[in-house]
Amino acid sequence: MIHPNEHNHFKFSPSTWIIPTMMLFMNWFVFYVDHSFHLHLDVHGIYPRTFSGLQGVVFSPFLHGDLNHIASNTLPLFILTTALIYFYREVSLKVLVYGILLSGLITWVIGRASYHIGASSLIYVLVSFIFFKGLRTQYYRLMALSFTVVLLYGSMIWYVFPQPEIVGESSISWEGHLAGLLTGFVFAMQFKTPDYVEDIQFDWEKPDFDPSTDPFMKRFDEKGNFVNPPKPEELDVVDEEVLSEPIKYVYFFKENKGENQ
Repeated sequence: MIHPNEHNHFKFSPSTWIIPTMMLFMNWFVFYVDHSFHLHLDVHGIYPRTFSGLQGVVFSPFLHGDLNHIASNTLPLFILTTALIYFYREVSLKVLVYGILLSGLITWVIGRASYHIGASSLIYVLVSFIFFKGLRTQYYRLMALSFTVVLLYGSMIWYVFPQPEIVGESSISWEGHLAGLLTGFVFAMQFKTPDYVEDIQFDWEKPDFDPSTDPFMKRFDEKGNFVNPPKPEELDVVDEEVLSEPIKYVYFFKENKGENQ
């Protein structure tokens, strides 16, 4: 049985696309200003275990090293944020805000002595939360969403492990990815969401159930043996009316054309 308030939980509203669009706008605006004026804002990213590096907990999701970096994060960030707000509206703001802060703090603790920037940590938070939360709800729509996320972004799991340094390129922040994965898992376990499915309760499960009034239970005798159902009561006919149509006679006159006319 579908919960009567299900449509209130899964309801499209302007915030479903406005918030993801605003987040992308902020990322691209900061990227444009940074590279146009050569501000080198990456120094405001997370630098582990330093006091000044704590500022990156807030700023790092909006900082990107190059065009390929921000372009690879744009589509997943928009899709996953939209899915989060549409399917988990009640906790979406907590997941986004607390996800940035907690994943950033974990990165600050376990990260290498380097600047960690990019929205990929938040993306891992969203992937992890949507996947594990969908499985926990046991609701078919959210479980389908979980498997869709695995189908699209399941290969991301390999980037939570240390990657070898590539000559001429900067290695990815696997620490930030791992932090995001752990954060999303914790949120999926802790944040409560509405019950999307209402349990069906049969009459015999209710505390006020009376077996003597139940038609099915009447088919059993005192010893629990199955017996034939009682015969239906005969109806007494008070007035019996016999309706008959009157006999109709049809006459055909035939003229006699004999010889004696």
